Amino acid sequence: MLRREDEDTMRRRALAEDLKMGFETDDGEVPCRWSTSLFFGVKRNALFCRSWIPVSGELKGILIIIHGLNEHSGRYAQFARQLTSCNFGVYAMDWIGHGGSDGLHGYVPSLDHVVADTGAFLEKIKLENPTVPCFLFGHSTGGAVVLKRTFVQAASYPHIEAMLEGIVLSAPALRVEPAHPIVGAVAPLFSLVVPKYQFKGANKRGVPVSRDPAALLAKYSDPLVYTGPIRVRTGHEILRLSSYLKRNFKSVSVPFFVLHGTGDKVTDPLASQDLYNEAASRFKDIKLYEGLLHDLLFELERDEVAQDIIVWLEKKLGCSIEK
Repeated sequence: MLRREDEDTMRRRALAEDLKMGFETDDGEVPCRWSTSLFFGVKRNALFCRSWIPVSGELKGILIIIHGLNEHSGRYAQFARQLTSCNFGVYAMDWIGHGGSDGLHGYVPSLDHVVADTGAFLEKIKLENPTVPCFLFGHSTGGAVVLKRTFVQAASYPHIEAMLEGIVLSAPALRVEPAHPIVGAVAPLFSLVVPKYQFKGANKRGVPVSRDPAALLAKYSDPLVYTGPIRVRTGHEILRLSSYLKRNFKSVSVPFFVLHGTGDKVTDPLASQDLYNEAASRFKDIKLYEGLLHDLLFELERDEVAQDIIVWLEKKLGCSIEK
């Protein structure tokens, strides 16, 4: 007999598989081929993955998308369309407990495992595409995961640095504070005793993440987006990762582009500015969008944001070729 958690995973995976991720041009041509697959993470969890590859032209590079907390990879199909139209391949992976991946919906037992899964996924794609430059993109907590991955690689696998051309961080969760001081005080204990408990006091539901009403409706009516109160272990893991990152900005050496909306009420744009100011990276850029909220790729200016990312990717590739 299936456990409720397994039944929920199967339901979500079926929904994820049913999402149509392809697109046609005005003349009816399909400019890319897309597919879904399962990738087994470091704890042997089945993680749901997507890819979009241009059908013509030589690949300039590959962008690997790591989504944010509570969302899933299928939300980035439009961004993938813009990337493939410029001859970039796109891969994306749902974290554990998210989208079509294994696990209780919205529950992340360890962000270190998500970091390790991201590294393993990158290695797999690089092995399959050894001559194609690869970039990592992370949104919100996904941005924190991507940044932590670069620390792990530099410390433990120096040869892997050659695998990664650079990273793009969209509204990264670099300085997260608990909703109330008592939350931070009890989170370590509660995360061990009742890790899956939904802590309503820490829930930020209701904070606007886009100024586009249609984008908000699409997000919060999406059954693959987790809208319940944050689970205790998940919240503790975010606080722990954020604390680690803000102590180590000066150690960042990877090429990066960080983007943030100045109106973001979910993650702190000033932390992105501090990262830019303090990082040791020789190739780094920042763009702060006046008045934009948290979900930059779902804002009214989403096309401009996507184009800024593509221009940065091409700029980085151009510098590498010159080298």
